Amino acid sequence: MKAPNGNVSRTTDDRFTTTMRIEISPEELRREVGQVGAPQTAIRRHDSKRIRTVRKTKSGKLAGNRHAVVRDPNFQQLFQSVYDAAVITDPRGDILDANTRAEEFFNSERREFVRFNVLDLISGADESLINTLRTNLESDRFTLIEAYCQRFDGSLFPSEISVNRLRLTGQDYLCFFVRDITVRRQTEERVRIVHKAIHNAGNGIAITDIDGRLEYINPAMVRLWKYTGEAQLIHRRIHDLWFDDTDVTGMIKQVQEGESWTGTLKARLSDGNIMPLQVSATANQDADDQLAGMVFSFVDVSDRIRVEEMAREAERQRIMLESIGSACHHLGQPATVLLSSLGIMHKRESKIDEEMRLLLHQGLESAEKLRTILHRLNRINEYRTIQYLDDPTMDPSATGDRIIQLEPSLVP
Repeated sequence: MKAPNGNVSRTTDDRFTTTMRIEISPEELRREVGQVGAPQTAIRRHDSKRIRTVRKTKSGKLAGNRHAVVRDPNFQQLFQSVYDAAVITDPRGDILDANTRAEEFFNSERREFVRFNVLDLISGADESLINTLRTNLESDRFTLIEAYCQRFDGSLFPSEISVNRLRLTGQDYLCFFVRDITVRRQTEERVRIVHKAIHNAGNGIAITDIDGRLEYINPAMVRLWKYTGEAQLIHRRIHDLWFDDTDVTGMIKQVQEGESWTGTLKARLSDGNIMPLQVSATANQDADDQLAGMVFSFVDVSDRIRVEEMAREAERQRIMLESIGSACHHLGQPATVLLSSLGIMHKRESKIDEEMRLLLHQGLESAEKLRTILHRLNRINEYRTIQYLDDPTMDPSATGDRIIQLEPSLVP
């Protein structure tokens, strides 16, 4: 609902509920967004940095001469022992009494509260709030206000205020119980920031229950598995997302025993393809350090694996080419000596018989072939292999059946 003077409130008005919730924006925030103009005349700041009110009672006298509602010591002992800050007002909201906790929350002494109206303590509140409270409490409904309270030094703190009707000595009063929720707001803000960071993270992140059923997944995980929405993954077992669940079972067991796990697994994507993912898994523990579930992080490492394979292949090429160059160097000198010796013998072939002449020619041809092979090997700049025998029954990927390719195309 929208209260007068720009005081924006939201209420839960359901005939099946007995609690009305009211949210009031602090006056400073409303002024920033242009909902109000100058500060209300009901709240001023004195040179002493304390708030004073100029609100008058119906009789025209300044409020501030009120006393404690009940002087009964038993009531006061109960009132002062309340954990929350408690403030008792008349039906118009003029403060009649406050407990010790209120003194701590508002940085003031008890006797100073009776100079103010409760609206002075709630930033952004106006008379419409009191009217709403009276109407609501007359219907025996609980009222809960979320607002910023203003201390006497002008500082603000987030609060949750429950309001009840109190009947004492034959008269009706309003009792405000104020709870400082600064820590809760800070915790909620941290949770919001963490959730936003996880939701926008580039890594896939998933949270499961103890049995490994997905309870939360971020958009990056949906994209990794190539689904169109989280509904296609939520509540599924984490075991079902992998090509081989043997390693997954071991991972889950290790995490359930309280240990972290990191490794690479093959994910089965929605389109049937397989993708290598680096997985980090750890236990999700509750406030009592008991296992409540598991947290997973997924990173696509397919590009990294391809780069690593290319680096390994380049290293193999380098080693093989260096080995070939070394072999050519060591075989070159014996081949030269052999070819020279056979050449000298060839010049004297008239002095040998026919059989020796035939052997000499075969030796010369083999030596020439050896020289050509060494020449080609020495000029190879790319290492490739081919099958040793042209046999279709052989496995093409078998390394033991392959030799270095000496095609002319590889020779510059």
